[in-house]
Amino acid sequence: MNGFSFSFAQTSLVALATGALWWPEQKLLCVSDLHLGKSERIARRAGTTLPPYDSQDTLGRLADDLERTQADVVVCLGDSFDDLQAAHTIPKQERLWITSLQAGRKWIWIEGNHDPGPVELGGTHLIDLQIERLIFRHIARQTARNEISGHYHPKAHLKTRGQRITRPAFLLDQDRLILPAYGRYTGGLSSQSTVLRYLMLKDAVAILTGPKALPIPMPR
Repeated sequence: MNGFSFSFAQTSLVALATGALWWPEQKLLCVSDLHLGKSERIARRAGTTLPPYDSQDTLGRLADDLERTQADVVVCLGDSFDDLQAAHTIPKQERLWITSLQAGRKWIWIEGNHDPGPVELGGTHLIDLQIERLIFRHIARQTARNEISGHYHPKAHLKTRGQRITRPAFLLDQDRLILPAYGRYTGGLSSQSTVLRYLMLKDAVAILTGPKALPIPMPR
């Protein structure tokens, strides 16, 4: 499994190169900001047409991660749908796909700012979730500790061999872990932005996703 293993809040975790977080002891897979239905929402609100395959791609990659990890528990850290209408109008094929991924698993939808209400799909809908020392929620709180969140879609920029590389990234310090967006068409916020520099401690690490999960000092 292509990932970077680390300890957070006395808990052994793995940042997968796909952008998912794996907790082996709990057999728990965590993903954030799927934004399913984004292309449909953009077409509905802005009239701009994008290839309507983003949800299929996202669910396909999630299915691959579930197959590789054999997870028993799935935590979706909010903004799983691009808005509530996208959740309610998800195509039948994709709805059935989600149902098949949920089969035999405990599935938890954490409330996000794009999808603040319950979704009409299986699983449990929560504002936040605590398991042992870890607290899962959508948006980081400045005073929180042992917190795993999403929302900001963090990306890291670095220069190598004269080239500038940008990748979605986990951000990690002793207090919190912020996951990258798992969905397509999600954009991202630079780790050098004011809000992320304010949230993360000076010794924070960015774990790049892509071909390989690669830890580097968080670019500021």
